[in-house]
Amino acid sequence: METKWLEDFISLVETNNFSRSAALRHVTQPAFSRRIQSLENWLGTDLIDRTSYPTRLTPAGHVFYEQALEMLGQINGVRELLRNKRAAMQTTIDLAVPHTLSLTFIPKWITQLQDDFGPINSRLMALNVHDAVLQLVEGGCDLLLCYHHPRQPVQLDPGRYDMLVLGREALRAYSRCDKNKKPEFTLPGTKADPLPFLSYTNNAYLGRMVELILADTKTPLHLENHYETDMAEGLKMMALEGRGIVFLPESAVTRELKSKLLARADGGSADWEIEMEIRLYREKPSPTRPGKPIVSRLWDHLGGKQQASKRRSVPDSER
Repeated sequence: METKWLEDFISLVETNNFSRSAALRHVTQPAFSRRIQSLENWLGTDLIDRTSYPTRLTPAGHVFYEQALEMLGQINGVRELLRNKRAAMQTTIDLAVPHTLSLTFIPKWITQLQDDFGPINSRLMALNVHDAVLQLVEGGCDLLLCYHHPRQPVQLDPGRYDMLVLGREALRAYSRCDKNKKPEFTLPGTKADPLPFLSYTNNAYLGRMVELILADTKTPLHLENHYETDMAEGLKMMALEGRGIVFLPESAVTRELKSKLLARADGGSADWEIEMEIRLYREKPSPTRPGKPIVSRLWDHLGGKQQASKRRSVPDSER
């Protein structure tokens, strides 16, 4: 059993609505329903009466609700106790980061911070986007770094969380180079001969970005799924083996493009790409939750750099 199942169930009892609870838990309704079913399977009994509307608990559900509150309270109490013991580690910044950015953006960013901010100690948690967001919401990290797109936004309340845009990068199609240093596969493919496609799983954020590209394209793409995983790095390795076309963030293929191991498979067209922001989030400091001093200093430093950059980009005549 996972503790998030308990949190899901408690939320459902409090809202009496699957859709509302799914939104509050930052997950799709189908995924939320599956987690409730997983909890019921683990317990071996139904908790929700699905024959009625609005949502009602079964007798077993009423009994388990009280137990779930108690269990979650004990778990959170132990977690808070152990976290308080880590209070001495006020100089360590805990970062929750999606897997791809942990490999591509974070190393260079930390190095840059060492140069213009000063030495920092950091602890990185590489997760999927959903779990990384939950780490921030549940107080499990100091900072969240993630991709953002207006049509697939990170649902965080701006009244509770601060945000900085640290950069932007495009998601594009790539293929292995042949002996002439040209891509082995190029878009769009044909109906009679679809291109082998290395795709993300449905729960991957980059997979949803690819879906937007495919939905918006004016020229239909003819792709045939040959391999699927939620890890961009895994898809890149398959592309390097010549197994097909893959959509990857540009920062993930910098070395491979320079060494001519991979090449753009879109002919340089912007029709089959999408631009994402790289965003940094933190919980707004408050009297009851002031946060770590090192995080506040870093945030002020990054915010100051952004303001200075904006001033430099404004022509003197407009100042």
